[in-house]
Amino acid sequence: MATNENLPPNVIKQLAKELKSLDESPPEGIKVGVNDDDFSIIYADIEGPAGTPYENGVFRMKLVLSRDFPHSPPKGYFLTKIFHPNIATNGEICVNTLKKDWNPSLGLRHVLIVVRCLLIEPFPESALNEQAGKMLLENYEEYARLARLYTGIHAKPKPKFKTGAISESTTALNVEQTNTSTLNADQKNTAPGAALPVISASPSPLVPITVTTRGNGQDQPAVVAPMETGVSGSAAAASAVATTTVRKDGGLTKAQADKKKIDARKKSLKRL
Repeated sequence: MATNENLPPNVIKQLAKELKSLDESPPEGIKVGVNDDDFSIIYADIEGPAGTPYENGVFRMKLVLSRDFPHSPPKGYFLTKIFHPNIATNGEICVNTLKKDWNPSLGLRHVLIVVRCLLIEPFPESALNEQAGKMLLENYEEYARLARLYTGIHAKPKPKFKTGAISESTTALNVEQTNTSTLNADQKNTAPGAALPVISASPSPLVPITVTTRGNGQDQPAVVAPMETGVSGSAAAASAVATTTVRKDGGLTKAQADKKKIDARKKSLKRL
């Protein structure tokens, strides 16, 4: 899954929209893919334009975005070897759009189209590959021969990017950002040191209740059957209290009857 460690969230959001657009409506001769391990590296397969020495070739390149993108331009590299005046032997691309003519409003689509146009119309005046630049100006036929040779050897069709890979990566990335934002919001709303509520799916433990009753002048503990705590336990507790009250009243009535019997006996003894 793509990560957003190398780019700020607002840039990631904009890139996700651009990449999804490129995936659903790609420019002519260009197919874009993403690096699942690093969202700041964009890959593209560029088809060699017809009528050029690069025809029938497929050239893989990458754009590397810095953390301050789009304020600074991406760096472009060809990963497929190519004989071209504006592409160095290490793959670095030299084009004004990625240098002095860069504008933060330019999108990835514009950059990729400009790079493909380089294959149609090279600029030998600002060559990174001096041999190719000089040959283009002095002996075009030899330049074209070498360019076709490189194309035939190195620019063979590449394994296609996974269909829908960009959409999957951007969707996963958006979900990740949403979850992160929600977590941050929850952390802000939670007071420091406050314990989070814990919800248990297990039934509440049974708790025995002991109620003390008074009968015959003595305290007598009465153990009520265990009940479940919680919402349902409230009703059980009320029932237990009611039962205990009845028992208590019964104990008082019996004590009063016994007292009357004793008083009656005392009176009988006095008469004797």
